[in-house]
Amino acid sequence: MADKITLGYTHLSGCTGCTVALADNYAGLLTLLDKYVDLKYMPTLADARHVQKVDVSFVEGSVCINDKLAVEELKETREKSTIVVALGGCACYGNITRFCRGGQQNQPAQEAYLPINELVKVDVFIPGCAPTPQMIRNVAVMAYLLLKGTKEQKDLATAFLKPLMALPVQGTACGASTACFCDLMTNVIDQGLCIGCGSCAAACPVNAITHEYGKPQGERDLCIKCGACYNQCPRSWFSFDVVENYEAINEAIMAALQ
Repeated sequence: MADKITLGYTHLSGCTGCTVALADNYAGLLTLLDKYVDLKYMPTLADARHVQKVDVSFVEGSVCINDKLAVEELKETREKSTIVVALGGCACYGNITRFCRGGQQNQPAQEAYLPINELVKVDVFIPGCAPTPQMIRNVAVMAYLLLKGTKEQKDLATAFLKPLMALPVQGTACGASTACFCDLMTNVIDQGLCIGCGSCAAACPVNAITHEYGKPQGERDLCIKCGACYNQCPRSWFSFDVVENYEAINEAIMAALQ
């Protein structure tokens, strides 16, 4: 398909787990690259040394503000991208890099790491540590339909992406640019909305959440502030836009991957 969208991938301070999650789409990733996406730059997959002008940029990892090159690369990514997607807990909320302290053995010399939306405008969040391969794939497909699809496809893509586009601008219990179990406690559990489904515990990458008497209990000392639990909870960002169009959205994604 000639009418592809252009995609870039900026890798900042992270563990590369989000890259692994992207690669875990296997044949689905090959379909995306074959039909819909022209990958302009990515450290592990594309032979390009500098940030390119693209339609969509995925940014993995938080930004170290002690690292001038990293800050400049992030700002250049924003300038050259129509849509910037924060991929994973580090880019969205700081995640484990918030706990970094410099000057200690076997730890980074830099100590100031921020989620990328504290330095540049971000259009879409994909939280998680790491996000699921399916979620990354679905956002990529919907980004294509939003930019290149028919009016009906653009409407479906807008409905799907709307909750993810709201995340960069909404506040959380711990502040505008962080996320943790406190958000579940404040916005879901304390409001009597928790249904005890266990999605939060299943999503937590460090097993900081257990269930007692049908309700989640969080160990805040274990929390790495990745935002996975809150954004996995079906009661935290329930969207009628998605629910009312669920079958059509799913059919559009599946059809695109054939």
